[in-house]
Amino acid sequence: MSSLAPLRSSKQTVHRSAVIDIGSNSVRIVVYEGPARAPAVIFNEKVAAGLGRGLSTDGRIAPEDAERGLVALRRYALLAKHMEVRDLQCVATAAVRDAENGPAFIAAAAEAGLEIRLLTGEEEAEAAGYGVLSAIPDARGIAVDLGGGSLELAEVADGKVGRRASFPLGVLRLPALRKDGEQAFERAIRKMLRAADWPGAGLTGLPLYLVGGSWRALSRLDLELTKDPLAVLDQHTLPRSAIRRLIRASKRLTFEELRAIPGMASNRAATLPDAAALLAALVNILDVPEMTVSSSGLREGLLYQALDEDVRAQDPLIVAAEFEGRRLARFAPHGRAIADWIAPLFADEVPADSRVRLAASLLSDVAWSANPDFRAERGTEIGLHGNWRSIDIPGRVLLARALYAGFGGADSEFPAMGNLVAPDRLARARQWGLAIRLAQRLTGGVEAPLKASGIALVDGKLRLCLDAGWHQLAGESVERRLRILAQALDAKPDLVLL
Repeated sequence: MSSLAPLRSSKQTVHRSAVIDIGSNSVRIVVYEGPARAPAVIFNEKVAAGLGRGLSTDGRIAPEDAERGLVALRRYALLAKHMEVRDLQCVATAAVRDAENGPAFIAAAAEAGLEIRLLTGEEEAEAAGYGVLSAIPDARGIAVDLGGGSLELAEVADGKVGRRASFPLGVLRLPALRKDGEQAFERAIRKMLRAADWPGAGLTGLPLYLVGGSWRALSRLDLELTKDPLAVLDQHTLPRSAIRRLIRASKRLTFEELRAIPGMASNRAATLPDAAALLAALVNILDVPEMTVSSSGLREGLLYQALDEDVRAQDPLIVAAEFEGRRLARFAPHGRAIADWIAPLFADEVPADSRVRLAASLLSDVAWSANPDFRAERGTEIGLHGNWRSIDIPGRVLLARALYAGFGGADSEFPAMGNLVAPDRLARARQWGLAIRLAQRLTGGVEAPLKASGIALVDGKLRLCLDAGWHQLAGESVERRLRILAQALDAKPDLVLL
């Protein structure tokens, strides 16, 4: 993937699509808008229809649950129409797939104008795998999607989904399997996986990528237990040792205590002990070293599968930052020109850091609409909590640090992030921000002056050169910001008028 490649066409910039996901626990619609490679969610609603609740009793979707689901689907179909959704996918998974009256449910949904695609277990696993790859292109391991009615496993590596399988191990089915104790529970899962020839050769000792609401709820519990200073679920990493504390906590804490965890839904809190037990069994069976949460799953995978190879190859972080920067820019956006302008100052940095620096440059105008007293805080918030894909937690901190400095934040007030990022990398991100701030002050936020100027480190000096005809750009505020950046780079300021 070429992370610094520009968008190929403006036609890819805006794209409105939606996925309606008919699951065993809930019926949900998510509407996306923005670049096809990194669409932003503009509407998200679910109804806890519980279509899978009655399957263990008589193998059918209960009439009241079916009606609850159909009411939601009729609403979603109408909303999608008036939201002018261009591409709508409606898929059903384990509950409808396994129910005796699943075909009747699909026929009733068709009356609302929805064409439902019934996914097989392997198709569901494949979509979940591609959902992980859409957000973490370099993922290498096993995507594990836990739903209400089933568990999907998919091998992900080199941008592709390999072996995949589906098992009747959804959270609604786990209590019955756990009734004979944890050892019997793990044996039953091992037997089920072995019967499907899983994991097979080469699929042990790999990390897991956790997909689905139950895993996210378990990760919320982990964030609460560890008091993580940046409680972002996406790409939150859990070491193998986290399993013990999660199991202990899920047994020790009452339902009310679990429900009180920020962002924890009641139905997810109730299933935490079962989800923790299943994860522990999978970690043992597959010899898992660590787990990473993926907020992108089935729905995002379906969108990703519909893209052509050129669009798939785009960097989702850069695409999203460019889109957001364009949306909030005061003038014509020129974040790439700023990134190129300051690049000579950071010629020794690794590609991963250049990528975050480019994202910061693309976002260098996004906080101007905020109150002047809070622009730095707004920049920090965008960096830390923006809906970015393909960026880990340290990367978010670096992005936030650059934007904080870029919008004039006082160094002493930058939010402490514990030991999430090494001090030298934080210092480098501050330098990015100060360089971006100088570029913005020199140019007034427009691009043309960048073409008539240049900046470089030469013999211990930070040299800013202005071409003939552009000398008037120099002024007190520019010279002040040049001095501040020079100090951060341990250099002396040098303004040269050519």
